[in-house]
Amino acid sequence: MLEPGAYTMIDRFVDAVSEEPENDEVEVSLRPKDFASYIGQDRLKANLQLAIAAAKKREEPLDHILLYGPPGLGKTTMANVIANEMSAQIRITSGPAVERPGDLASLLTNLSDHDILFIDEIHRLHRTVEEVLYTAMEDFKLDIMLGKGPSARSLRLDLPHFTIIGATTRTGAIAAPLRDRFGMVHRLDFYTPQQIESIITRAAKILGVKIDKQAAVTVAARSRLTPRIANRLLKRVRDYADINGDGFIDDNVAHQALEMMDIDELGLDPADRLLLSAIIDNYRGGPVGVETLAAITAEERSTIEDMIEPYLLQIGLLERTPRGRKVTPKTYSHLGKNRAQPTDNQPRLI
Repeated sequence: MLEPGAYTMIDRFVDAVSEEPENDEVEVSLRPKDFASYIGQDRLKANLQLAIAAAKKREEPLDHILLYGPPGLGKTTMANVIANEMSAQIRITSGPAVERPGDLASLLTNLSDHDILFIDEIHRLHRTVEEVLYTAMEDFKLDIMLGKGPSARSLRLDLPHFTIIGATTRTGAIAAPLRDRFGMVHRLDFYTPQQIESIITRAAKILGVKIDKQAAVTVAARSRLTPRIANRLLKRVRDYADINGDGFIDDNVAHQALEMMDIDELGLDPADRLLLSAIIDNYRGGPVGVETLAAITAEERSTIEDMIEPYLLQIGLLERTPRGRKVTPKTYSHLGKNRAQPTDNQPRLI
């Protein structure tokens, strides 16, 4: 088992935003290409299929789309599926990569009619870039300032009729004028365990991995209801099966591999358990402010809010209150800890 804090020295197996550059081709091969092979997000798929059918019938581009939700739920994959369903070209960039208005102008002027520009982490666009994007999204015009000072003049260029698909984990960080220019705003929800099991079974077939049903259930249960994590865990369990067995993944092999990775039956890793234990051991279960938790766990506040908390909230191990974060009775049971007895100055946990 890993010692508490050891997760800081390695990439978290359950980190939904970490990348595996050496496996890019494998990651791409696991992504569904159309709605028929995209498992889950049924409400979102139904709305998008209707919008795509209507846009095709009118021979118009899709309205701009904003996809939001925790990392790893398939926003990038959905953008590619939309492009395939529209038979459109897709260009991919990210908010931090578009540093200046000129970078955005270069992207937009190289698009064709009905093309899709996917902007990941769109909440991280610089404000000056956002302001250029307003007119581009609304009027398909691009205003460029030529020169500086008294001799400066504005040049307006016509743009092709394109579609922006933005993805974000933090909708509140997007300026209201930008958010209002998206015709469709959709949240991607956490998946059900049954959907994750289906995703693992599908991925195993693509990877040529033999896995029995109970093993798929076991891996799914520890995948934090997130497809990207499910695929990552499947590949690590496959590695274990190849080295310590004949390559076949049964339930026993799955349990041994996941135990070696120190991922428990709820999908928690040492970072999650450290956060929850800090609230219990140091603050009698909370409430405690997120800045304090960041200092105790040596994590960035954004890491706690975007990557750790959403799943803990989803499965009922953590609560957000006006006074801070607090654990639930379920947390004590899962970690095997006794609930602290309140003192006269300590409010009772409810």
